[in-house]
Amino acid sequence: MLAARPATQAPETELSFEPGTPALSIKVMTVNIHKGFTFFNRKFILHELRDAVRLVGADVVFLQEVSGTHTTHGDKFKNYPQTPHYEFLADSIWPDFAYGRNAVYTKGHHGNAVMSKFPILHYENLDISTGGPERRGLLHCVLDMPDHRPHVHAVCVHLGLLESHRRQQIKRLCEMIQRDIPHQAPLVVAGDFNDWRGLAHAQLEQGAGLREVFMQAHGRSARTFPAQRPVLRLDRIYVRNAEAHAPVVLPRQPWAKLSDHAPLAAEIMLWAHC
Repeated sequence: MLAARPATQAPETELSFEPGTPALSIKVMTVNIHKGFTFFNRKFILHELRDAVRLVGADVVFLQEVSGTHTTHGDKFKNYPQTPHYEFLADSIWPDFAYGRNAVYTKGHHGNAVMSKFPILHYENLDISTGGPERRGLLHCVLDMPDHRPHVHAVCVHLGLLESHRRQQIKRLCEMIQRDIPHQAPLVVAGDFNDWRGLAHAQLEQGAGLREVFMQAHGRSARTFPAQRPVLRLDRIYVRNAEAHAPVVLPRQPWAKLSDHAPLAAEIMLWAHC
């Protein structure tokens, strides 16, 4: 399996499509996998995570805190993969995947990843770090859809812990969308926003025309953290030029034992290209 090659230029020109003509439904999922460890790093559970992610049946998976490499964990933990974790998770289910390295340290690095059943034409990782030790990025992928449908743009997000940093990072996200993504192209933005006060919704709608799928369906975003007893609404799925149906927080069993964030999933309806 090969990862997609990085983008070398801006995406294609705007595509026209006919709103209101459903052509294809794809299932998306987002989850922060905490580098394959349980809360407080008590146990390495990447194998169990892979089984659980497979059972969701998602076409496109947005992953945060994915380990790219670590030089000593293989000696400490049984069954620690020799391959990058996004490649191990993708296995034979998601033939294309992309990884954006964010945090780099002496023994390795981690970041965001997208796994896709559709070809990834190209991807680009944008560093949106705002100073200090936190390293954050936006992983933007362009997905090739079947039957000449418009390309789908998928952006995997992991924002900072400080509100002032998140405001700047969301501004960078909106600028990237305005600059690099055709106005009429289907767009899905998902990940860990760390936006416990819910301030990102208005900024993203005004700056990029994005609407959050749980807000549309239920009037509020989903509680996702901590997974055992979710209180904070940190994780999100936003869409533009697409319709979301049946957004769900995935059940506590088995997920509360596999991540400190409850995963989200939704069906996304895309329209045919004119």
